[in-house]
Amino acid sequence: MEEQQLYAIDAPQPWAPAIDDNELIARIKDSDFSRRQKEAGRDYCYFLDKTVYDEDAGYGEYTCFAYTINEPANLESASTKDHVLAVNQTYHLHRYSVLRNGVLVNKIPDLQIKVLDNEGQSNRGVFNSNKTINIRIKDLHLGDVLIIEETKMTTYQERDILQKAYASYFQLLPDNYWTYGKYKFTFINDREKPIAYQKLFFRNADGNVIPPETQYLKKGEHFVWEQENYNNATDAKLEINPFFQFATDTTWEDLSGFIAHMYDKVYSQSNLREFAPDLAEKLDAIADKDEQLQFAIEYVQNNIYYLYDGNEMHGNIPQEPAITYQNKQGDCKAKSVLLKTVLNYIGIEAEAVLVNFRNDGYIKHYLPSLYVFDHVVVKLNYKGETYFVDATVRDQYGLIENRGFIYFINYLEIAPNQPLQQRPAYRFSYFGVFETICFDAKNNTGELTITDVYKGNRANSIRNWFKNTNRKEILSKWNEAMFYCVDYRRGKEDADYNKVFENATIDIIHDDKKLNELTVRYHTTFWSPYAIDKDKRRFLVYWDSASIVKNGVRNYKHKDFLLWHSFDNEKYEINLSTDERIDTEEKYTNQECTINNPYFTYTSRKKIGKNGGSCYIEYKPLVNLEIPMEDLKKLQADYSIVADSNYGLGIDIIEAGLGNLLKFKLKNIMQTGRL
Repeated sequence: MEEQQLYAIDAPQPWAPAIDDNELIARIKDSDFSRRQKEAGRDYCYFLDKTVYDEDAGYGEYTCFAYTINEPANLESASTKDHVLAVNQTYHLHRYSVLRNGVLVNKIPDLQIKVLDNEGQSNRGVFNSNKTINIRIKDLHLGDVLIIEETKMTTYQERDILQKAYASYFQLLPDNYWTYGKYKFTFINDREKPIAYQKLFFRNADGNVIPPETQYLKKGEHFVWEQENYNNATDAKLEINPFFQFATDTTWEDLSGFIAHMYDKVYSQSNLREFAPDLAEKLDAIADKDEQLQFAIEYVQNNIYYLYDGNEMHGNIPQEPAITYQNKQGDCKAKSVLLKTVLNYIGIEAEAVLVNFRNDGYIKHYLPSLYVFDHVVVKLNYKGETYFVDATVRDQYGLIENRGFIYFINYLEIAPNQPLQQRPAYRFSYFGVFETICFDAKNNTGELTITDVYKGNRANSIRNWFKNTNRKEILSKWNEAMFYCVDYRRGKEDADYNKVFENATIDIIHDDKKLNELTVRYHTTFWSPYAIDKDKRRFLVYWDSASIVKNGVRNYKHKDFLLWHSFDNEKYEINLSTDERIDTEEKYTNQECTINNPYFTYTSRKKIGKNGGSCYIEYKPLVNLEIPMEDLKKLQADYSIVADSNYGLGIDIIEAGLGNLLKFKLKNIMQTGRL
């Protein structure tokens, strides 16, 4: 589309409200409500009128609003506006004015309008053919009331098959900075099919969410929501902002059948031996089925370049696998279709499925719509187990059971007559990390060796971290973690951890790409290894507080989102030794625990000797699920037990002298009640 066709200065569409200058001025009147907002230091919107018109050929979004420019920050933001347009969209400006000292001033002659490319990440495989309409306005004053009336029009093209068949629109209510003298939202259905809609996360006078009711708009019917003296009272940190959803009245079964028909046309042209005989030959040469499956997945992930085009994601028949293979590139649909074709060739049942990693938690609230998904992955069945593979990632390894786990619950299989499905909760069969800590203190020098065996997702992420990060930076991050784990900062708060551990080393010492198991070893020696409290008492400790105590769970307070439980199995062996005498009876040194919560198990066991001790920890969560609100309090309480000195090991040094020995004996009597 030519640049001059991307925007126009013209009159509103016939379906939009007709507002003349006199009515506009009449709407901009101060009230006790507006004065309170201004006195509070906020800018104020006198009115916002938004209308969405939806028809089979496209839709339009009309907006007219007037707000004060009393704050310097808003003066700056009001002076330049950006409107991002997809390839099938145009921008229409109807009015750009200010009300200054009671006089309406037309500012359209003061506008500078430019069309800019909006393609910022093409070097990383992210493409969009969008354009940005940049509008700059000169000579705005503090104290002006800015008035903008505009429409964004979307006209469906021949390729926009889904958009023509199914409507989908979300309207989120504004954030609580803005207050409105009048807020009006209108949705007009001019499609042949009825449109269903819901009001989601609206609250009653007590602040409780009102259960949504599904209602319907026939062709020509309007939905209107109006508020006066309106301010959105949502607590953004604890509550979900209310919103409306509109979608063509349908079912998941109808939607899966509709899109399956599109994919079936592509699958019917997918003979791997014909379009990729060299790949078929390589697959045929692998006798071991597990290794054949690993090769197939890694070939598509690592040899086919991932391209993402937001304008192509919805509404298009997926690219034929022959083209994807020949060009060695494709989006998530193309790569998933190719992977399914390859898997089917080697006799493995597989289907492409629709998912949404980012907004998975919302899907259970949504009306049926294909637009609630933003990604395609492959579901495969192998040896009685179901696995999900993201064909767009790279540098992941392992036989299928070791490759790592994708976290999401809801998905729609691209096959005829499929309901929306939910994956069951999951338990790992292996430890994501098995860490062995050996911390030895002799002659006031500490020697610390940490050996980590990573598996699954952890192995993939740590391997990529080492591959893509400067080794000095990796070592610095590890040094920083050790500075806190050995509690070196206590009594030495100003120490520089990179100087404390200046001779530290870290290396990958083993990498098994079938087991997807990576072993990393960190080693350092350092002076004065003991933590020192305010009473000058010394301790040798190792507390892995960052990983084990799950602060995010213990501090979780959101009222609407359920807590997402997604952690690795973890195992730790902590060995502390010293050439000093230690308090073998100290309560926390010996403290153990066993937790059997429905959502995780945790054990901490200790062996304490006269010059040191060992701690053995195992943590196994139930993952890939949301915690019901009624179970959250008990879950948090059990994680707090973990945090109560059950996630590491500390030993108290008994300083030389009879008095110090007696002090430790007295402390133990007070803790245990035993002589």
